Amino acid sequence: MQPIHVIGGGLAGSEAAWQIASRGVPVVLHEMRPGRATAAHKTDGLAELVCSNSFRSDDAATNAVGLLHAEMRRLGSLVMRSADANQVPAGGALAVDRDAFSVAVTAALVTHPLIDIRREEIAGLPPADWDSVIVATGPLTSEPLAAAVRDLTGADALAFFDAIAPIVHRDSIDMSVAWAQSRYDKAGPGGSGADYLNCPLDRDQYEAFVAALLSAEKVAFRDFEAATPYFDGCLPVEVMAERGADTLRWGPMKPVGLTNPHKPDQKPFAVVQLRQDNRLGTLFNMVGFQTKMKHAEQVRVFRMIPGLKNAEFARLGGIHRNTFLESPRLLDETLRLKAMPRLRFAGQITGCEGYVESAAVGLMAGLFAAAERRGETVAPPPPTTAHGALLGHITGGHVVTIDAGPRSFQPMNVNFGLFPPLERSVVKTPDGGRLRGTAKTVARKQALSARALADLDAWRGALPAAAE
Repeated sequence: MQPIHVIGGGLAGSEAAWQIASRGVPVVLHEMRPGRATAAHKTDGLAELVCSNSFRSDDAATNAVGLLHAEMRRLGSLVMRSADANQVPAGGALAVDRDAFSVAVTAALVTHPLIDIRREEIAGLPPADWDSVIVATGPLTSEPLAAAVRDLTGADALAFFDAIAPIVHRDSIDMSVAWAQSRYDKAGPGGSGADYLNCPLDRDQYEAFVAALLSAEKVAFRDFEAATPYFDGCLPVEVMAERGADTLRWGPMKPVGLTNPHKPDQKPFAVVQLRQDNRLGTLFNMVGFQTKMKHAEQVRVFRMIPGLKNAEFARLGGIHRNTFLESPRLLDETLRLKAMPRLRFAGQITGCEGYVESAAVGLMAGLFAAAERRGETVAPPPPTTAHGALLGHITGGHVVTIDAGPRSFQPMNVNFGLFPPLERSVVKTPDGGRLRGTAKTVARKQALSARALADLDAWRGALPAAAE
C-alpha cells in the first residue's frame, strides 16, 4: 500500500498521522525542524505548544471545546490521550506540562511501525507521485510552500498576527500579595479549585498599568505586515487596552469570582491571573497577556503588577504571523483542495483556531485520507457534533460579504454558535418549572452537548474499523 504523506509535525499533522496509521495505512510524516526553525518554536519535538499550555475548558456538558475534547477521546485521539496523561492543575481547564506532552506525542509516533518520520522541508508543491498528501503546516507555513499554494489556487492566503504570553518563575512571585484561587473556586481536571495565582490591582495601579501598556515601545512591523489584522481571540494585551479604559477589566483582568485573602474586605479593581505551565509547578504563564511589546518593555511594564515586582521570566512574550486559506471556497467537505484533490489541508491553515480545534481537523483529515486509501467511504461527521460544526465552518459556514470589502471568512474557535439549533427549545425543568435566564442557557448547552455525543457515537459506529 502506498503511504499517505503528512507535511507538518504540529498538533494537526501529528493527529492526522496517528489516525492514518491506526487504520493500517502507512504514513510518512515530514517535519522541517530542526533543520529549519520557525519564529515561535523552541524545540524539535512534535506537537510542540508554542503559546499557552491550556487546552481550555474540559466541561463537556456546557462548553463547546470541552465537548470537542470528549468527542476526540471517543475517536481515539493521540493528542487528547497525551494531554490527559500530562495534565497540570488549571481550575476548570485542561492544561498540560508542555514539554512532557510533546515528548509523549513524539514517542508514540516514533515507535509506531507504520509511521516514517522525515526531518525535511517540503519547499513547494509535493512531488506529483505523492497521490495523497495532508498539508498541516499550521500558521507558520514556510514561504515556498505558501507561495506554491497561492499560485495553485489563484488566491492570496489571508494572514493575521498571533501573540505569545510570558511565562514567570513561580518562586519569583510575591505570595504575600498574590494568592492561589480558581475563579469561583472551580476545580478542573487534576485541579483543586486553587489553581491560578492572582495578583490584585486597585484603581490607581490599574490606570497606571494601562497607561504604561499604551506608551510602551512595540515591535515594529515590516511594510507588508502593517495591514494584517489580529484574530480577536488572541489579541495582544496592549491592543485590548487601546480599545478602551475598561476593556482589560472585563477581559483577562476581570476581578469577578475571586476574594483576596490578604484583604478580604477589599474588592480588587482588576486581577492578573497566572496559570501553572509545567507539571512541577515551577512555571506560570500570564493568562491573556500575549504581547507585541519589546522584551525590555515587557519586563518593565509587567513588574508594575502587584506581586510581580521581582518577577523572573522564563520566556517573554512574542508575536508571529499566521497564514490561512479561504477554505470555504477552496476546500471540499473532506478537506481536499478543489484545484488539486490529492492535497488535503488540516489544522490552523484551514481557518480553525486553537490547539484542540487544530488537532480535531487533523483527526478528520486523517480519517478521510485513510478511508480513501483503503477504498472505503466515510461521510463527514454530523453537523450537530463539535467536529461536524467545526468542519462546517471551515468548508462553508460563513456568510459571504455583500459589498466590496474584505472577505468575511475568519479563524474561529469551536463554539455553540456553529451548531444547528435544537429542534425543540429547552424551556422547562424536569419537574415542570419554567427555565429563565442563565438556567435556560445552561440547559440549552447541555441539550446540544447530549445530542452531539449521541450523534457522534452513531457516526463513529459506522466508521470502518481501526487496524488491530
